[in-house]
Amino acid sequence: NFPNSIFELQNLTSLRLSSTDLSGRLDFHQFAKFKNLKYLDLSQNSLLSINFDSTADYFLPPNLKYLNLSSCNINSFPKFLAPLEDLVALDLSHNSICGSIPQWFHEKLLHSWNNISYINLSFNKLQGDLPIPPNGIQYFLVSNNELTGNIPSAICNASSLNILNLAHNNLTGQILQCLATFPSLLALDLQMNNLYGNILWNFSKGNALETIKLNSNQLDGPLPRSLAHCTNLEVLDLADNNIEDTFPHWLESLQELQVLSLRSNKFHGVITCFGAKHPFPRLRIFDVSNNNFSGPLPASYIKNFRGMVSVNDNQTGLKYMGNQDFYNDSVVVVMKSPYMKLDRILTIFTTIDLSNNMFEGELPKVIGQLHSLKGLNLSHNAITGTIPRSFGNLRNLEWLDLSWNRLKGEIPVALINLNFLAVLNLSQNRLEGIIPTGGQFNTFGNDSYGGNPMLCGFPLSKSCNKDEDWPPHSTYLHEESGFGWKAVAVGYACGLVFGMLLGYNVFMTGKPQWLARLVEGVLN
Repeated sequence: NFPNSIFELQNLTSLRLSSTDLSGRLDFHQFAKFKNLKYLDLSQNSLLSINFDSTADYFLPPNLKYLNLSSCNINSFPKFLAPLEDLVALDLSHNSICGSIPQWFHEKLLHSWNNISYINLSFNKLQGDLPIPPNGIQYFLVSNNELTGNIPSAICNASSLNILNLAHNNLTGQILQCLATFPSLLALDLQMNNLYGNILWNFSKGNALETIKLNSNQLDGPLPRSLAHCTNLEVLDLADNNIEDTFPHWLESLQELQVLSLRSNKFHGVITCFGAKHPFPRLRIFDVSNNNFSGPLPASYIKNFRGMVSVNDNQTGLKYMGNQDFYNDSVVVVMKSPYMKLDRILTIFTTIDLSNNMFEGELPKVIGQLHSLKGLNLSHNAITGTIPRSFGNLRNLEWLDLSWNRLKGEIPVALINLNFLAVLNLSQNRLEGIIPTGGQFNTFGNDSYGGNPMLCGFPLSKSCNKDEDWPPHSTYLHEESGFGWKAVAVGYACGLVFGMLLGYNVFMTGKPQWLARLVEGVLN
């Protein structure tokens, strides 16, 4: 239980009890006893029941500057915040606060809390208009609520922002262009709203942006070339919009870019390298699926994906992208078939998704050099040729989807070396021969190979040892090579008729003179 004896320590200036599994009932008005308290952190105590008595006339310590009540089972907006005058950081995230944000809170933001630098109201059930962040604030996070309306133009005054996260709300209207000019903005996250219009922003040179997430809105038009000014950019997610443009090859100069997702838009044309010496050197997640790209697979880019080549076996512990204290980078990927959101992106996570386009030509052998690759999806294209044996070098691969193409030839035996392969889909192609056995291949079912009538062996019911098991298509191929059963039958019949005629001639006329002369000539 919460130790009530702690209220006897009335000279406390800092009390941090985060993530201590405290339980029981806590009367919050007792914190008024701490006249000198500046820092209070009770976050991550989901078993603790905090009683906020709205009828009680009490005030928190006047010097309180840092208040963290994240994940404390709060279901109403705490009124005791109103008298505070010098608040610097407030965290009410991951609670169940519902309803509109009270008007007094809006007034505090605009007129009283001049020194506040951090506000986190994320993961609640807040409704109504978006609160306006005050001038001088650095971190403003109100994601995963039910806020509506436009992004107010007054937000342009908060030019000192480092992180602006308005994701997963119901905001509408166009995105303000001033957001592209904030000099110290590191992360701009507006994903999963109803924002619309063109992204005709003029990103200023020398900006600090590391993350731009505009996915799952209704944005359209082409991309602004000023995105190339974001030289520190690590994550660019524009998926699930209506953007219509060719591939933004002018982004290839961004040396820090690690995640590029253009999934489910209206991009079109051929993806080709336009002269950068080392295009996309750190790229680890490349997703252009569900567009209208055509031409050959972008081998000129793939061979330069140095961020997918090396495997750091010396790394200890898990490392994630983003500022771990204030913001985590996230991305949605097709991972082993369904869409899956990675709330945090491991720095060792690498995947390529070029599915559902109109790519053609053969599979580049250079893909086999991406040793750290964990996922490869090239399905639903018009890819021809065979599966390169070099794919057997992808020792970290966990899922491989080459379905719905025009691949032919045998499945390379080298693929049994993929010890981490959990999902394999080679269905709806023109593959033939014996399915390799051993390793992970012993775990895949019929669905991995369906629609390839010339494949045989486990797990298919068709054996490779019986001629009658071969489908008509394989018979046709044998005929093309000149050794089909029809050709043999015709030759046999012709030989039989010729032999009978020759025998009949010998029997009726005796020894034919022409045959005798032929034999004598051979003997002489």
